[in-house]
Amino acid sequence: MDSPVEIPYQSFINIDRNSDVSMYLQISNQLINAIQRGFLPFGTKLPGTRALSRILQVHRNTAVSVYDELFAQGWVESLPNKGTFVIGKNHEPSSAVKTFEKKYLEIYPKQTGFSFKTSNILDNPFEQSHCEYIFNDGIPDIRLTQIDQHSRIYSSILKRKAHKIGRYNQDGSEFFKQHLSMYLNLSRGLPISKNNLLITRSTEMSIYIVSEILLSQGDTVVVGELSYFSVNMIFQKAGVSIQSVPIDHEGINVEEVRAICRKQKIRMLYLTPHHHYPTTVTLSAQRRLELLQLAEEFGFIILEDDYDYDFHYDKSPILPLASADTNGMVVYIGSFGKSLAPGFRTGFIVAPENLMAEMRKYLGIIDRQGDILMEHVLGEMIAEGEISRYLKKSVKVYRERRDSFASLLKENLGDLLQFEKPSGGLALWLEWQVPLNLMELARNCAKNNLFIPKTLLYQNKNLTAMRLGFGNLNKEEMEKSVQIFSESAKKIL
Repeated sequence: MDSPVEIPYQSFINIDRNSDVSMYLQISNQLINAIQRGFLPFGTKLPGTRALSRILQVHRNTAVSVYDELFAQGWVESLPNKGTFVIGKNHEPSSAVKTFEKKYLEIYPKQTGFSFKTSNILDNPFEQSHCEYIFNDGIPDIRLTQIDQHSRIYSSILKRKAHKIGRYNQDGSEFFKQHLSMYLNLSRGLPISKNNLLITRSTEMSIYIVSEILLSQGDTVVVGELSYFSVNMIFQKAGVSIQSVPIDHEGINVEEVRAICRKQKIRMLYLTPHHHYPTTVTLSAQRRLELLQLAEEFGFIILEDDYDYDFHYDKSPILPLASADTNGMVVYIGSFGKSLAPGFRTGFIVAPENLMAEMRKYLGIIDRQGDILMEHVLGEMIAEGEISRYLKKSVKVYRERRDSFASLLKENLGDLLQFEKPSGGLALWLEWQVPLNLMELARNCAKNNLFIPKTLLYQNKNLTAMRLGFGNLNKEEMEKSVQIFSESAKKIL
């Protein structure tokens, strides 16, 4: 049996005397790690407490606590008149102790020891860049958020009501759901109660839950010819067949949807009717009614994604399809607090109560804890009118930015680009009137400190277009970004 004094403990036990973790736990955890990885095999005799304290230069009481911890966890045993030994299924002493090198104890496996399914469908399409200027697909400017005021509300509620709401609750805050249902009734014409609401973390989580419950392998889902890539990824992961239909200046082509319904059964139609993603086109009122009639006639679900309803400038927004649905064919999803700081946002689903009951089961599995405290904060912001006041201020800023962005593009690239100034939203849809390699354009812009993600580029033999967000750019940033953009485009024409 190896002598305990021959094992170079100092080579693999490192004590941080400034750590908040007590020294005896640091030592015992590293000894356990050595046992688990075979550097201290079953049967290895450990030094006595005096010897261990001398080797590691710690107090003997620390060494005693180390062995107490090892005994308590079942890693060692004490044999009378023999000493302390590593125990396990095989109690026979090891013929040799492995060569100790600390680096081997710090290695985490690079690969699993088992096989698993991989999916290229869910490959992350998002890119990162260190460029100073960035075009996104329509994200609000967090610099406009009143984060200090929001934080004060959060802190106040934490002090006053944490004892009432600090528990697991997969159903979400009843207070928030009640106020959100009233808010959606007044702002979007949805005649719902809190029983028709499911609170989620994001639009993507909402669509994932909906697809898990309502879609099965082999179902057909109809989307716009250009559609939101993240949602398509979720649908593809569900194993459905995706069919696309054209989009024109009035939104999705209803006659094409009707033609598909006559040929085969479709399970779901996915829409972004307020401002179609990515083209920003608003679905006309007539087509909304026609789609509701088609859904009733052919029995398909309409999944209505109202991702930017709050941002409208020139006129009152057209009410959602869900506000006119009397047959329970529409599942409505949206986000709340999108104009607030990221931590103050949430997603939601609106649907009839029988579907809500099933959705809550799924939410209870993937998000049992929820965020009751934050939901209560949002509920109070609705009740106190804070949300409405902030939206009025931010919408004014975004309207000015939309107008400035449109003017700059017309001034610099008016003869090369075709676009309509949208009535709402935080992005413009640009169609190039000349042949242009968009990937090359993006690379040239990046060289000059302007980042354009590939997810904003739409190019095929019939289309060369881009979706560019303006909401995140102030006046100076916008002017510089458009300058880089236009100069980079003209260089490759």
